[in-house]
Amino acid sequence: MNQPQPWYKQFWPWFLIVLPLIAVVASFNLLFLSIEHRDSLVSEDYYKDGKRINMDLRAINQAKQLGLQYELLVDDNNLTLTQHGGEPYLAALTVQFFHPTIKDRDFSNVITADGNNQYHIALDNPLTGSWEVRIEGFDKSWRIQKRLEIRDDSQYWLN
Repeated sequence: MNQPQPWYKQFWPWFLIVLPLIAVVASFNLLFLSIEHRDSLVSEDYYKDGKRINMDLRAINQAKQLGLQYELLVDDNNLTLTQHGGEPYLAALTVQFFHPTIKDRDFSNVITADGNNQYHIALDNPLTGSWEVRIEGFDKSWRIQKRLEIRDDSQYWLN
């Protein structure tokens, strides 16, 4: 007569053990990924954010009252800003680009006008995709902001 094989030499016990083991390994992998790549968009101080929003609204309304309007030209790795509305603003501008999901891609520049009253930004890489663009006066008294879907060799109006 044949003797039955011990359990550890049979297929089905190992099959039934491996399935839950794969689920455990996958859950540890997901836990590691969620800790390593946290979402940076969540704020911890809502009260300060609320106060900041009110200040932003004042600056945005001030830009509308001044009638400020800028044209943004995107050409390869160069951005050109030209003022088209309101009294000429000859001071430096603070230009900020915020990516909606990847904080590491955000950047900010303080730029001054050239002889043609144009502001230029040279980039390392072409700028494409969805961006929140903010233009502020150097004294932070006004602000223009707009969400743009940027494509290469395009023109956008910010007002």
